[in-house]
Amino acid sequence: MGQLIYSMIVSLDGYVSDQQGRFDWGMPDEEVLAAVNNDMETVGTYLYGRHMYEVMQVWETDPHIARGSPGSQAFATLWQQADKVVYSTGLAETPTNRTQLRREFDPVEVQRLKVSSRKHLTVDGPTLAAAAFRHDLVDQIHMIICPVVAGGGLAFFPNRPMDLELVQQQRFGNGMVQLQYEVQHVAEPAGRKGY
Repeated sequence: MGQLIYSMIVSLDGYVSDQQGRFDWGMPDEEVLAAVNNDMETVGTYLYGRHMYEVMQVWETDPHIARGSPGSQAFATLWQQADKVVYSTGLAETPTNRTQLRREFDPVEVQRLKVSSRKHLTVDGPTLAAAAFRHDLVDQIHMIICPVVAGGGLAFFPNRPMDLELVQQQRFGNGMVQLQYEVQHVAEPAGRKGY
């Protein structure tokens, strides 16, 4: 059975992009990219909303991106080998291989994917992740924290309480820090349904 991992690069104050939508401050160097690639070797399926998919599809559609460095080439290969599920009401088609388009997020289908998968799944992007958190599907949070304060923007965490257990941490020479947490699932009280 696979676990669902929420994984992103984030500012020190908890944003994945700033108020102008920029995230260039989060570009990983080769050391960070090697750690990302190591984690991605365990991933078999990426779950994306439209915006995040459009950002990530260049790893297959733009060969210049992959040629940027050995780490970039390794990431492109891993990304292309994995399955992708894109949730969008606006996309007519997807230009990448191994990609399925869904019109709405179905928590029952995602749970089935987790149960049937021999590898992990990731949910990338805070909007889609919030839906996964609402349905108690997220098992781990992987953050690479950048030494920058964005001052506002698109928040990494959903607006909900959660208990986490730190299971791994790593510091990098560029000042970034990787933190990995297990999400502590809390049983619902009898008679209560949903959130």
